[in-house]
Amino acid sequence: MSFSREEAVGRLREIVETVRSEAMAVPVREVWVYGDVVLGMDPVERLDVYLTKDLLFKDAPERESEFEKRLGVSGVGKTVAAAWADEYTEYVRANANGHVAPEKCLAAHLLEDDEPIHLEVCNTGFENNVTQRLKGARARDDYTQLLDPRAACLWVDDEDGGQVSEEAFRKLAEGEFVFPTLSAALEMLGMDEAEATEAADELRAYQDQQDGVTVRGDVV
Repeated sequence: MSFSREEAVGRLREIVETVRSEAMAVPVREVWVYGDVVLGMDPVERLDVYLTKDLLFKDAPERESEFEKRLGVSGVGKTVAAAWADEYTEYVRANANGHVAPEKCLAAHLLEDDEPIHLEVCNTGFENNVTQRLKGARARDDYTQLLDPRAACLWVDDEDGGQVSEEAFRKLAEGEFVFPTLSAALEMLGMDEAEATEAADELRAYQDQQDGVTVRGDVV
């Protein structure tokens, strides 16, 4: 399964509109897109979406035991919003330890199970996390952990319900973004040519193995 570029841009609009108009498991502050669709590819084999979220503190901790009895997961009211869980119970998701996982909840709310979409969720902005992930990937010698730095911001929250970048959507639809190759982009982040080439090849090979919805949550 893949998206045409038109379908991919339409799907991104749906995701942004859902974030804007519906309660989320945790506050979402930014929506970014990166990877194939910003490179103007058509079709788009995978859609890569990045959400900047806030950490949730002291939402309704007194209700945690109530949700644990009802849903069999811990952390609702502490890690994700209790009011959201009341309204969207079907989207509550937990990690292997039985603790509610914000990134999994957001993926369940925003995405269909079989869509070729990767969702990144982090409490820091995209550009800062690109740098953090680069440091981590190099330290572990694992370039699959890199974030492709070629991206566009689609929506930023504010007091008026958020600002959608119509210019970014227009450029996505027309394939007008201009970005370097992945290896060249990594060189701009401080890699030498040989390392950047190796890293780009490893990251692309890893991405080619992914299928359906995938999700990753980070706390920086």
